[in-house]
Amino acid sequence: MIDVTLLGCGGMMPMKDRWLTSCLLTCDGRSVLIDCGEGTQIAMKCASRRVKPVELICFTHFHADHISGLPGFLLSMGNEGRTEPVTIAGPRGLERTVRSLCVIAPALPFEIRFAELKDEQTLHCGELEIDFFKARHSIECIGYSVSLKRQGKFDPEKAVQNNVPKRIWSTLQKNGEVDYEGVHYTFDMVGGKPRKGIKVSYCTDSRPTERIAEGVKESDLFICEGLYSEADKTERAIKTGHMMFCEAASLAAKAGVRELWLTHFSPALTEPQEGLPAVREIFPNAHCGFDGKTVTLNFED
Repeated sequence: MIDVTLLGCGGMMPMKDRWLTSCLLTCDGRSVLIDCGEGTQIAMKCASRRVKPVELICFTHFHADHISGLPGFLLSMGNEGRTEPVTIAGPRGLERTVRSLCVIAPALPFEIRFAELKDEQTLHCGELEIDFFKARHSIECIGYSVSLKRQGKFDPEKAVQNNVPKRIWSTLQKNGEVDYEGVHYTFDMVGGKPRKGIKVSYCTDSRPTERIAEGVKESDLFICEGLYSEADKTERAIKTGHMMFCEAASLAAKAGVRELWLTHFSPALTEPQEGLPAVREIFPNAHCGFDGKTVTLNFED
């Protein structure tokens, strides 16, 4: 299962009741943080989450409302006793940007490792696989899809056909591979076809594009920017490289996702819920995000 917590749903500037952009995904005690707006470590405390288990921090881009909370967040990790390395991923210029910010956090008790995302590659955090796709904003920007794969069911007939000893069946199911009496056994010798896993996608800030639709295709949960809901803000959204509520809904429908959470609201948008009826005409299973909004996604039966 994957626990998803939308820590902050604000865009541009923090408000008294809305933290800036960040999202936490946890699986088997290991966590991935996407974006780290100002005050993220406080937002985590408000959501009863701990910063220490975060192993991977992924940035969509380097505007302040998405990254300015990083120094304080890293200091909070150190104060909670983390000593294991932390990987930070993001677009080109990642290491230069992070090191500049961390001038004010120079004595961290853990190593920072950098993963600058240029070409197709997959990051890992425990069992989670993290892929990225290009977005279209005023600066280089990317979105992320986080997946938890699910192996096929154990097939005893296949195990017998492949001469897999019964005494290692359970170990093989659990570990995926076993060396026994000089022979290397792998799960594909006893398992059926992979079953449907879990996929969570996150995209902000961007105009809607085909690349995004492909990247978030068939996600169980798609968390997407909706900076404005009012039709008269469309021209401004286009000019600044942002997305309207209705555009996020159309993207969700096109990509065949199961559920849409809107996030990254403009400070001027004080009541995002008022824009939902029009959104649900395009994509019925759409919801407005809010700070601390949480869901646990499980494998299908």
